[in-house]
Amino acid sequence: MSKEDGSKQKKSNAFTIMKDDSTDGHGGYGIGAVSLENISPVIIDPNESRAFVDMGAMHARSEIERRVKFLPNKDEVPNGLLYWIVWVTVERGENGPYYYGVAGSEVRVDRSIKRAYKSMPEHVTHMDKSMKGKYIVEHMDDASKKLLADFLRSFDAKMWENAPDELKEALPA
Repeated sequence: MSKEDGSKQKKSNAFTIMKDDSTDGHGGYGIGAVSLENISPVIIDPNESRAFVDMGAMHARSEIERRVKFLPNKDEVPNGLLYWIVWVTVERGENGPYYYGVAGSEVRVDRSIKRAYKSMPEHVTHMDKSMKGKYIVEHMDDASKKLLADFLRSFDAKMWENAPDELKEALPA
């Protein structure tokens, strides 16, 4: 790839929307298996007032998770900056795709000591709840909820419009 090609590349900022169904009739291995094809991690960075999709979070390799060692105790990262990994599930309804499940999980990162905190059980639970159509954002700070709401609205206004009122009520206007 030439230098010019590399400078024109865009950072992918798209939701993964379900491509296929594991129960599409072939009857083979994996029937009923959980598909992660319709879930995307949105990083909320209230420190920089930004929100973005980072598929690296699916394997704990997002921009905020790289080059730090995770510790199981939040007290060991007292000066950590707050971030959220929000698991957003998209499904198709009668009016088209919509935000089916949204669940935010806390991450604290202190780059000065290369340490961070996150609760793996919480992340797994929130990913599961998102895939089951739950909205878990009440524990997020207001600024982060607003960043998330603005991001979801601007990313795809139709998916926001198609989302249940429960999500719209959980995130400020």
